[in-house]
Order: sequence, then structure tokens, then C-alpha cells
Amino acid sequence: MELTLWTYEGPPHVGAMRIAASMEGVHYVLHAPQGDTYADLLFTMIERRDRRPPVTYTTFQARDLGGDTAELVKSSIAAAVERFQPEALLVGESCTAELIQDQPGSLAATMDLGGIPVVSLELPAYSKKENWGGAETLYQLVRGLLKAQVPPPGEPKPDPTRWRAEGRRPRVNLLGPSLLGFRCRDDVREISQLLAGYGIDVAVVAPLGARPADLMRIPTADANVSLYPELAGPVCSWLERSFGMQMVKTVPIGIGATAAFLRELHGVLGLELPAELETAADGTCAAERRSRLPWYSRSVDSTYLTGKRVFIFGDATHAIAAARIASRELGFKVVGLGSYSREQAREVRAAAQELGLEALISDDYLAVEAAMAEAAPELVLGTQMERHSAKRLGIPCAVISSPLHVQDVPARTSPQMGWEGANVIFDSWVHPLMMGLEEHLIGMFRHDFEFVDGHLSHLEGASAPAKHPTATATATAPAPASIPGDGVIVWSPDGEAELAKIPFFVRGKVRKNTEAYAREQGLALIDSEALYEAKAHFAP
Repeated sequence: MELTLWTYEGPPHVGAMRIAASMEGVHYVLHAPQGDTYADLLFTMIERRDRRPPVTYTTFQARDLGGDTAELVKSSIAAAVERFQPEALLVGESCTAELIQDQPGSLAATMDLGGIPVVSLELPAYSKKENWGGAETLYQLVRGLLKAQVPPPGEPKPDPTRWRAEGRRPRVNLLGPSLLGFRCRDDVREISQLLAGYGIDVAVVAPLGARPADLMRIPTADANVSLYPELAGPVCSWLERSFGMQMVKTVPIGIGATAAFLRELHGVLGLELPAELETAADGTCAAERRSRLPWYSRSVDSTYLTGKRVFIFGDATHAIAAARIASRELGFKVVGLGSYSREQAREVRAAAQELGLEALISDDYLAVEAAMAEAAPELVLGTQMERHSAKRLGIPCAVISSPLHVQDVPARTSPQMGWEGANVIFDSWVHPLMMGLEEHLIGMFRHDFEFVDGHLSHLEGASAPAKHPTATATATAPAPASIPGDGVIVWSPDGEAELAKIPFFVRGKVRKNTEAYAREQGLALIDSEALYEAKAHFAP
């Protein structure tokens, strides 16, 4: 564990809190000191929730450490059960309380709680993080509630095509969506509507909006859809081993993945594949026309986007999907791919290898920023941390993954999955690039007398572009760049003026290359001529 300004994931008890807060009828008793209650803000502020998460803290203080904190745990559990009357109780401890070793789960097991199911959570706070904690909590909760329903060894597993014999429509479970996930609410709505159009019902959505009684209905479905493997992977694997329930692994983010998801699901359920999902000679299918992304990406306006360099970082699910969409559906060139999800590092590395890249697996946002600067992309797709880093580097950015900020939890429906999700993705990714082009054009013509003097607004010049501060600075005092051991390199005013004409999202790389060229050539002053020579030197 190390101190840091930002973190991609919180400790594992925050993951457990996400599961509890996502569900109804579940309460979480957390053995924690004062100060560990900050997680409430994640749900009330970022998720725009109108109620606190269902968590009771023991909130012991320093003076309590000399007494019996175990009794404090037991009294907190009893008070929570009496007040909230939960249908299931989670009991765990924060990273600080773990050091005391009170074992609150064992204490809860010795109490008479009126038959309420109790799930003891042992989440190693100093070796695991939030997503792992959420996945382990969901797994332990489902396993505990379904323990009595597990078929004995040797009993035949249910057939996923049994819906025919039972005279009903096939049904599936959507597992993994939760609070503080990326657009989970909207994804569930979109995928539920998509499946309904093919005659497939949704039995249970969990943990988002589910009650403990809903979790006990999970085996009544014919298959499980792992919408978010970070949270659903372990429980889906256990259901497959214990109940023989097949898992649909394709995540329907993007045009190609949505079609592949539907084909996989039809195959698992034994459904006849509709003609619109049949693959044509060009690798597409008729169903793809439900989204406008393919048309947009082939349009004349979209030719500006072809070959744009993009750097991608986020959770494994969204990073892998973004790399596939960028490279195969939008014609971008992926120059960097990584994730903070160490549990899915193998999948991320495989996706990066297909693109000829080495995956960046890290939870250090400074290392990610350094890799981003080195790749010199024209667009960044990442988390809220990459948005801040990209802003410092002057690169357009779109958020595609948690961790996120309140502005990434829109009041409108804005899915990432399915056909409509592909439309949302196109808009979200393309708009920053288009705004980048607009800013570049404004910057390019800011010295043009017609642009400055001839196109003023009705506010008598109030909206005229102000003189760029860097231009003023370079006109009076050229900006030096220290070269260790080789003195100082200075940019002349005309060199800076030419550099300013280069699009801002690659300007940093051009400056870096030009200074490297000047170092090689022994130049102390970079003027416009030296800049042209450097561009010619590095041209492919």
C-alpha cells in the first residue's frame, strides 16, 4: 500500500459496499474507525443517489482500542438488524480494522439474528482492491444463498434448451452491473430491450436492483450473461461448475461485439439464428443497420478520423472493447492500451498483442500519464484520471471507464452496450476530436487580420480571440529548454510562430523531436528553418 493523490480502485470493502448499495434488502455492517466512512460520498455525490448506502459503521475511536472492540461489533450488528430488518446481512472490516483482528464475521455467526442469512467477508485489504472485493462479495452472497439448491454430485446438469420442453420463452440472467460502474443502469435497459426483440426474457439482473430472493431464482434461468467480468466472472464460473449454467462471455460493446454476443447467445440457448444475424461475405450482418455508427464511420465527414492515433486505458472490459472498436470499426490507430485491472491482465495483454503493442498494466496514474505522453496520441480514451492527464498534455479525451466523476453519470439514458450504445460511443469519441480540430483552426488563424478584425460579434469585439499568451511570451523572451550537458537550446520568435501552426495535439511531440534534432546537430537556436529541417529529418 502506498500514498497517492489519485487511485483507480479503492480498498476491497468499497467493492463490498458497491454490492450492498446496488441491491435492495441487503445491509452491510462494516467494522471501521472514524474516518473510513468517506465512501458514502461516492454514492450520494457521484452516483447522484437520494439515499445513503445501506451500511452501518462501528466507528471505533482511539480510546476504544484499550477496551473490548468485539463487543462494539456485536452491539452494532444487533442494532442494525433491529433497525433495518435486512433480508441478508454482510459483515466485514475496513483496512484499518483488519489490523485489530476482531473477526466481525465470526462474531456475527455466534449471534441469534432471527434466521437472517449472514455472509462473513474476509477481504484482504493490503493485497486486493475494489473490483476484486466486489466480485468476491457477490460470489459469497450468491453461493451462501444458493447452497441448499446445489445439485448433488452425479446428478445431470440442466439443459439450456429446456425452455422448449417447458413450453416457455428462453431466459437469461444479466450479472455484473452495479453502482459506480460505467453506465450500468443504461446498459441493462438497452440489453434487456435487445434480448426481448429476439424473444429472450431476463430472469434476474444482479446485483443492480436485486433482492436476496432474486438471487435465489438465478438457477431458474437457462444461461448467464457476464456483462461485466470484473464483478461477474467468479460467480458465473461457480454457477457453471455447480449448476451447469453456461456463461455467455462476449461483452456487447460495439457493432461487431453486439452481433457476436447475439450469435453466441442463440447458440447457447439452441435458438435458430435469425437471417439478420447471418454473416455476409464482407463480415457484416443486416442487424448492424440498427446502429448509425457503421454509416457514420464510412461517411465523407468521418474520413478526417481515419488513422487518428488513440491511447486507451481503463478497466479491462471497456479498454479491450474500446481497442476493438477503435481499430476495427472507426479506423483509428491504437498506439497504447492498458488497464488497472490486474485480475484481467492476461486478456488485456492478448488484446494488445493483436495490435502489435505491449499492454500497460498499472495502477499508477503517473506511469500512465508518462506512457500517454510518450505515445503522443491525438485522442485519449480513459478514466477521469486520464481526462486530467490529457488536459495537462493538451490532448482531447473521452471517458470510457470507471473511476468516473459525476459528469459521467448523465441523467439521460446513455448506454455503452448494444446498437444504441455504439451510437453513443461514436458521439462521445468523435466530438472531442472535432473540437480539437476547431481549436486548431482558431489557433492557426488567430493572427489573420480578417479573422480578428473582420469577424467580430455583435458584442463589439468581446468575442474576438485574445492574443495567445505563449505567443506574447515568445515575442519578448524566447522559451529556453535545458539540455543536460549540452547547454541551452532557445526557440526564436519565428520558430515558435511556426510551431504554433502545428495542431496542438501533436505539437508536444514535434517540439520534442525538433529539440532532439537540434541537440544532434549542435544547434543552440531553433528558428523556422531548423524546424523545417527537423520535420524533414523525422518524416517517414
